[in-house]
Amino acid sequence: MQNEVFIKKEIETSKSAVEIFKLFYEVPYSIFLDSSLNNNELGENSIIVFNPFLVFVSKGDRIKLIKGTHIEEYTEDPLLLLRKLLRRYKNTYVSDLPFFSGAVGYFSYDLCHRIETFKDHGKDDMNIPDMIFGFYNNAIIVDHKCNKVYAAVSSIGLEDREDINQVLERKISGIIKRVCESNVRSTTAKKATECQSSVSSNFTLEEYCSMIGKAKEYIRNGDIYQANLSQQFRTNIGDSEPFDIYVDLRKSNPAPFSAYMNFEEIKVLSSSPERFLKINGKTIETRPIKGTRPRGKSKEEDNELKHELLNSEKDRAEHIMIVDLERNDLGRVCKIGSVHVEKLLQIEEYSTVLHLVSTVKGELLDDVDIIDCIKATFPGGSITGAPKIRSMEIIDELEPVKRNIYTGSIGYMDFNGNCDLNIAIRTIVIKDNEAFFNVGGGIVWDSVPEDEYRETLDKGRALLKVLTGR
Repeated sequence: MQNEVFIKKEIETSKSAVEIFKLFYEVPYSIFLDSSLNNNELGENSIIVFNPFLVFVSKGDRIKLIKGTHIEEYTEDPLLLLRKLLRRYKNTYVSDLPFFSGAVGYFSYDLCHRIETFKDHGKDDMNIPDMIFGFYNNAIIVDHKCNKVYAAVSSIGLEDREDINQVLERKISGIIKRVCESNVRSTTAKKATECQSSVSSNFTLEEYCSMIGKAKEYIRNGDIYQANLSQQFRTNIGDSEPFDIYVDLRKSNPAPFSAYMNFEEIKVLSSSPERFLKINGKTIETRPIKGTRPRGKSKEEDNELKHELLNSEKDRAEHIMIVDLERNDLGRVCKIGSVHVEKLLQIEEYSTVLHLVSTVKGELLDDVDIIDCIKATFPGGSITGAPKIRSMEIIDELEPVKRNIYTGSIGYMDFNGNCDLNIAIRTIVIKDNEAFFNVGGGIVWDSVPEDEYRETLDKGRALLKVLTGR
């Protein structure tokens, strides 16, 4: 482990987090971990990264490591190689910033086939990587709580070690100058409807209800207690700029775990309300969401819907089932007796829906790392079902196409062993001008298929609106 150099400086600016990212969003592999809903403890910071010194891309067991124009290819277990890289750049520097340097990107849902062994049926209609992570030694941190902005740089990953302090001083000065002196362009997203584009689903109402019926047969036969099923929507965005669509999305559907990722072949736009995993030192946390109602048209109607959600036997049973699943998953990597439910059955408000949320925490065993935690818990139980593995097999059988990033995870893993990762719901993937997104819900024995179909439309309303204006 080399002695690394770290520099942090405050940036004196009145620009907001999104205005700062507008200065960098066209830079290859620029990523915005955006706490667009920053009015509680979940949304205290936003993180902006760009210009990675290394890019990790995997599909199945085929991996590319990209360093500038140099590309190395490997065929091996991608999670094991990712672990090796995180260990290579591991450091013990302690900062008061939530992120200083590390890997930022996504795990697709379909990575589950690298963790569990079951048949892979779904059509790969999007054909995108299972994982993309940039390795970054620079970041801009927006502290929403204190209303401050910081630039951070480090020597991690730099091959030329001569005059390292001068190199880093020039680098951080360049970041500060760009933030302070550059003008921010205005954005106006052109809706897909202006391009005469329609939105299509891979299910009709009848087909979706039929899929739910098949899932209920598995429940009746005792295979599972619950499964989370989804439908995929797609539309052409014409000449709309993906980042402009994201700006609209974060305005209309602010969420604490939002993100925009600018990769070579795809752009990822997420407004997720759900945390998958947070590791801080030896504490691990997950926040499953299970239970949804549409927002009311008034405060009184909202309160009625909250009361209905909290007192729904069906929703409570589903939710507690998933909380128990998450406790069991965390128990695989935590000290005996340390896993506990810190908050149970809390209502959270978002722009179009009300959610039922719980918080589960534990203390990690001494010999586990981030990859151990991913392998023990991925994908999140709230978007699979219970029991998890059998539910994933049924999802794979009943859903006609791969989920790709949907219900995977977006976020960071820093070089100190900490992480913060979302569940990639309310997430749009844009490839070759086509926008894709999934919406779904949990199915139990007494689920009413038509109601479940309507719930998916409630969840997808914010995404449909920014893409179509409807």
